[in-house]
Amino acid sequence: MSETLETRLIDMVRASPKVMEVLTLVRDANLPDWRLVAGSIYGTVWNALTGRPADYGIKDYDICYFDPDTSWDAEDRIIKAVDQLLPEALKPLVEVRNQARVHLWFEQRFGSPYAPLSCTDESLERYLCFSDAIAVRLEADDSISLAAPFGLEDMFAMTLRPNPKRGATGNTKAKVAGIQARWPEVQFKEA
Repeated sequence: MSETLETRLIDMVRASPKVMEVLTLVRDANLPDWRLVAGSIYGTVWNALTGRPADYGIKDYDICYFDPDTSWDAEDRIIKAVDQLLPEALKPLVEVRNQARVHLWFEQRFGSPYAPLSCTDESLERYLCFSDAIAVRLEADDSISLAAPFGLEDMFAMTLRPNPKRGATGNTKAKVAGIQARWPEVQFKEA
């Protein structure tokens, strides 16, 4: 991963008031092994690259965390605790999910098996496209840590490339079309 791209990404994240607000509020919730992932990250970068407003096209702010307690009650308590920290305007935009539970519902919802995970960052290796598989966390010292198992090059090139570890799914075309409707500069490239 290029240090220059990492620095640029962190600078773009810091320049987005809403992303920083979400990161700060979620950090204060002390969730185990948490990250802000996917659309709010690539959307922030693509908005900066194209001169659009910082929150343009960002539908939600996905928070992933990892808690070995896979009960729905445990996840629901975390969801409600985070919701209590959020201002009203952010409540409908922040989605919180325990990555330790994904294997319990994924196949029924998306039609393909999903082996249990061991941590939040491992989930990134299964995202649909390389540009999705990028996550950040605001650390206690205000630094921003980054996880990007496939690098940052595709995101900065505004390219969607399917993740061969995930394979094509029924929602690939719809996801790509939705992204290109918001950012027409984005190119889809078969792996």
